[in-house]
Amino acid sequence: MRQFAVIGLGRFGKSVAKTLSEKGYQVLAIDIVENVVQGISDEVTQAVCLDATDEKALRSAGIENVDVAIVAVGTNLEASILITLNLKEIGIKEIVCKAVSEDHRKVLEKVGSTRVVQPERDMGARIANSLISTSVIEHIELSEESSIVELISPKEFIGKSLREIDVRVKYGVNVIAVKRRIPSASRAGEEEIVNVAPKAEDVIKKGDILVVLGPNECIDKIKKKH
Repeated sequence: MRQFAVIGLGRFGKSVAKTLSEKGYQVLAIDIVENVVQGISDEVTQAVCLDATDEKALRSAGIENVDVAIVAVGTNLEASILITLNLKEIGIKEIVCKAVSEDHRKVLEKVGSTRVVQPERDMGARIANSLISTSVIEHIELSEESSIVELISPKEFIGKSLREIDVRVKYGVNVIAVKRRIPSASRAGEEEIVNVAPKAEDVIKKGDILVVLGPNECIDKIKKKH
């Protein structure tokens, strides 16, 4: 199982660290503020107070043992750049960094980040895309050209198999999962089941949520079916 380090425990970093830990991964949480570190110590594998711009301090925490490091320091641009440089020098293969601007992103990519995220921009794009169409439940942007979208099945898909709908040929996208609400066997109400990698003969029912992967312009064609 992969091990993670999260450096910078603001709102974004804390959320990443807690989520990874809840999913069973080993997480090394690092921040320069003592009370912030103490506040998360019971929720991660190890929490350490240190200055991550100091390479020796990072090494002393065993950072070289992690598979992925997330640099969640955003507002202090100099610190995030120096930390990324340190991680690159130490030999961390996957370095995910938070950026607060396009210029910040470009610098981080040049100094060694393998992936840069801009939470505020990305969340704004997801919300905007979900508001554009009432059929869209979730929109995850993979690049400027492609996305993964959860959308309510169009009426004309209901009662047909995926083979009959043939979204790959007709729309240029792939259905990678189908979500369905069914009566719960263990409690009152309903529960959601997810059919990952559905088969061609699987039939779409009313209320099904399709998880679709493909170019944005192709996904838009399905949105227009509602």
